[in-house]
Amino acid sequence: MTGLALSELALSHFRSHKRAVLELDARPMAIYGPNGAGKTNIIEAISLLSPGRGLRRAGADDLARRPESLGWKITAILQSLHQVHELETWAEAGSPRQLRIDGKSAPQTALGRIARVLWLVPSMDRLWIEGAEGRRRFLDRATLSFEPTHADAVLTYEKAMRERNRLLKDMVRDPHWYAAIEAQMVEAATQITANRNRAIDELAAAQAAAVTAFPTATLTLTYADPLPDDLQSALEAHRNRDMAAGRTLLGPHRADLDAVFADKDINARDCSTGEQKALLISLILANARALAQDFGAPPILLLDEVAAHLDATRRAALYDEICALGAQAFMTGTGPELFTELGSRAQYAEVTETHGLSSVERKDIK
Repeated sequence: MTGLALSELALSHFRSHKRAVLELDARPMAIYGPNGAGKTNIIEAISLLSPGRGLRRAGADDLARRPESLGWKITAILQSLHQVHELETWAEAGSPRQLRIDGKSAPQTALGRIARVLWLVPSMDRLWIEGAEGRRRFLDRATLSFEPTHADAVLTYEKAMRERNRLLKDMVRDPHWYAAIEAQMVEAATQITANRNRAIDELAAAQAAAVTAFPTATLTLTYADPLPDDLQSALEAHRNRDMAAGRTLLGPHRADLDAVFADKDINARDCSTGEQKALLISLILANARALAQDFGAPPILLLDEVAAHLDATRRAALYDEICALGAQAFMTGTGPELFTELGSRAQYAEVTETHGLSSVERKDIK
């Protein structure tokens, strides 16, 4: 195996899986089985091999299999460019998640330096028509894939903003209490904005350079209130307004991602459901293509129930693009017929569930 791919994945007491082990090669993997069998739980486990709380954003205690609630563990062997890493992440009951890379304790941000993982799940289908928070999170995941330190900047900014908001709610007016906090916010905000703009530029270039069956999206970073060049002065000037609101009303936490279906010049929120899905897939594929250049290998892709929302032509086009990219993609669906167009280009696993216990079995499908 070369590039970026998992060669082994093991789950212990994770969600509906008491024990599951998968031996893998670098090809895409189609995971099929009935609804509720535990397919998404497998790709959720893989998403936890990247920084953050995974594709469901669940707390550590929520990931443990019921009724045992003994805690959970995920282990994996990762080929990352020219190195092989042993990954372990787990949480004991009532304790936070922990991580070891090659037998040594490590912060989650360290995962971003050795792996790139992107995902598309059904809950994202309403991305363009719901609130800005989801779009901002989507952009930040893409940004993190290019710049692993982006998470640190966001955490620094959010921590400083919480401190400022506490001062505002307590009606503290002494400017000396605000100066250092706002300076920290501005430094982090500058990095966050630069990182996000870089990600948008990377996505735009990757879309423009590709011939694809999926539509191109024109992306713009927008704000509830325009972000001023001198954010430090603006935060100072807006303290009274923010005090009345009880929170900070200016900064990158108020950003939004605007998307336009380029060929039709229609905002994504006004597109059909199928067009909105196609735009999402286009952006995930663009992100993957850009990362193949930036990181040196395409990312691991997690595509939950993606085939069910595409007609046969677009489904075949998606599989062709994934295979051409050389990405190890984990795709879920209710039956093997959804992956017919992949043939021997993929590996297969069937997931079944009996009395709340999931089982995974490799399948040989021609």
